[in-house]
Amino acid sequence: MRLLIKNIQTLAGIVPADKLRLCGAEMGAAATIDGAYLVAEDGVIADFGPMAQLPAELVADTEIDAQGRVVYPAFCDSHSHIVYAGSREGEFRDKIAGMTYEEVAARGGGILNSADRLAEATEQELYEAASRRAWRMVRSGAATIEIKSGYGLTTESELKMLRVIKRLAQELPITVKATFLGAHAVGRAFKGRQEEYVDHVCGEMIPAVAAEGLAEFVDVFCDRGFFTPEQTAKILECGKRYGLRPKIHANELASSGGVQVGIAYGALSVDHLEEATEQDVADLAASDTIPTVLPGASFFSNLPFAPARMMIDKGLSVAIASDCNPGSSPSGNMQLLWSLGCIKMRLTPEEALSALTINGAAALGLSADRGAISCGRRADLVISKPVPSLAYIPYSFGEDLVERVIVKGKTIYYNE
Repeated sequence: MRLLIKNIQTLAGIVPADKLRLCGAEMGAAATIDGAYLVAEDGVIADFGPMAQLPAELVADTEIDAQGRVVYPAFCDSHSHIVYAGSREGEFRDKIAGMTYEEVAARGGGILNSADRLAEATEQELYEAASRRAWRMVRSGAATIEIKSGYGLTTESELKMLRVIKRLAQELPITVKATFLGAHAVGRAFKGRQEEYVDHVCGEMIPAVAAEGLAEFVDVFCDRGFFTPEQTAKILECGKRYGLRPKIHANELASSGGVQVGIAYGALSVDHLEEATEQDVADLAASDTIPTVLPGASFFSNLPFAPARMMIDKGLSVAIASDCNPGSSPSGNMQLLWSLGCIKMRLTPEEALSALTINGAAALGLSADRGAISCGRRADLVISKPVPSLAYIPYSFGEDLVERVIVKGKTIYYNE
């Protein structure tokens, strides 16, 4: 099947086929073509260029006229928590009144609140709610979503979450990747016995997850008040023995040592980094680990924004992800993240787009076949509504500017 998109006002996110991530200044230098066409064959980008070079004899099964529209790679959200039961607007009120994230958690709220609710929910209820959230993300331009467990905190509930994520991967027309995050907090049954809980994660949870093939990655919340670098290392080491690639929650609340333990264990990414120091940035620059920043969490939870500008200026490959979850970042709107990356992190529109696409794909080990416009990569694309320029999309924050989402050359969402 052949797809032709013609008369594209601006084709953005063009990257050489052998590039797996964009570093530093490269993030703002991805090529664009004004007045362009793009051809996809059987779901893969086969050709693109200026309209003047469109072969006159080309015949397509599907033809889209993108006059006045921007076409760019679909977003790759490399950090989300969209499988959960119920919302937490009561804690929203508490935070407005001045309570901190840690204070909410210390009184038994936060993650433990979600774990209590999830234990009572059925897999079908969780699936239906998560599917609705995933489709909201698709409508904002996402075609690849990573989803973490971590609201179970018991073996039974963690497996329940991961089975729901597996079903989402099977039934949605997008790519869904699963991450085991049993070490998101200490389960209520292990209150005051954190080391025993770590042993439980390693001795029971990880083997059970691996036995059913339910996750590709293992993650740990390595931060003040949660898990120490030593406990994190123990869990990552165990996960690696069972074939789970490490990812890390680090430095959301303090410079925790999570960056360093993540690097030491070959983590594909370290995520959050609101409290990253210059030393953390230097250590990341000397590694292959991708810093993933979560501006939605900073905005909603009134936290500092991760120093993404400094990271790019130091030559790092920065990714942006949603952290969509019920407590600290309840939005999965990828267009809003594009705006926040520009407005609050001082990234250019082009840099933020690279962070949301090719570098987001790289943070999942998927950038060889998606996240950029290049021949041989998947035709996972977004076509905007009519706009004056690429920069207008993040500039016009809060406005829905996605007209069409295409996955493997086929339209899965069209906003007439």
